[in-house]
This record gives sequence, C-alpha cells and structure tokens, in this order.
Amino acid sequence: MSGNTSSNRVNVPEAREAMDKFKYEVASEIGVPLKKGYNGDLTSAQNGYVGGYMVKKMIEEQEKKMANKEA
Repeated sequence: MSGNTSSNRVNVPEAREAMDKFKYEVASEIGVPLKKGYNGDLTSAQNGYVGGYMVKKMIEEQEKKMANKEA
C-alpha cells in the first residue's frame, strides 16, 4: 500500500473540475454556504449533507439513463 488512504481522490483527473462545480451547485441548491477555500466554519452535518445529496443526484441521473436504455 502507498499509505494514501484518502477516499476523496478523483479517479479521472479530468473530472475534478466538473465534480467541484457539481459540489458548489448542490451546496447552493440545498442552502449550504460552501465557498472556495477554507470551509472549517461548516458543520460536519452540513458537509455530509452536501456529499449525500451529490450521491443521491448521481444515482437518480444514472437510473434515468438506465430506464431510457430499457425503453
């Protein structure tokens, strides 16, 4: 093992900018005051809500794509 245990690593480097944009869009949508740079003033609940909502939206989008393929 390399010692890097971070799960925040983006597997496709080109996707980093898109994921960051998506993160800020989601935060804005749900009313979390996420800003570029330091966000230590946010609670873990707020940060978790942003991440959880991102996952929810990604799953919904994938389900739509799968449903359209079956149709």
